[in-house]
Amino acid sequence: MSLIFYDIIMHMDTHLLALVHDYGMWVYGILFLIIFAETGLVFVPFLPGDTLLFVAGTLCGMDALQLQWLMPLLILAAFSGDNTNYWIGRTLGLRLFDRASGRFIKREHLDKTRVFYEKHGGKTIIFARFLPIIRTFAPFVAGIGLMRYRQFMMFSVLGGTAWIVSLTMAGYLFGNIPVVKNNLTLIVIGIAVITLLPALREFIRHRKSA
Repeated sequence: MSLIFYDIIMHMDTHLLALVHDYGMWVYGILFLIIFAETGLVFVPFLPGDTLLFVAGTLCGMDALQLQWLMPLLILAAFSGDNTNYWIGRTLGLRLFDRASGRFIKREHLDKTRVFYEKHGGKTIIFARFLPIIRTFAPFVAGIGLMRYRQFMMFSVLGGTAWIVSLTMAGYLFGNIPVVKNNLTLIVIGIAVITLLPALREFIRHRKSA
């Protein structure tokens, strides 16, 4: 399974183009579900959102997909996923907390989460969009931390739109340049490394401070 997943990531352009040929317009629905799942379902943080958006933009540059249909649809997917994850955290997450309180989770941790999202929730929701794994958990934790929904919704729209537009347009504008197209596997690896570096840096910093 891991080898199949690795092959899909490393040859995203080939696999996505094959889906376009095999399923036609249904590919838009498939891409919608992938982006929705990565941002909306807390148990699938490993989906390749960044590379998928770049490659999808590249296919738009090849006229295999239509940019004017793709971007609004994926912005809606990202926003819907964020909202789903937020309400899962706000309802189910709090119930799990009540059951586990005192054994695995302390009340002070939840209080600290609420204070953090009161002060930094907006920028957290925006910046988390560009961090793999973190973007899956940020809306869930925002729900647990009872971040005000109106504030969450506003920053979710801003962050999701910036994420979808920037990476899709990057693929659309640069993905078919010969030097990029001929080294797309390296570009995919580069995107994955760059997006993971901030999270890795924070992990190392917390390990050192601990």
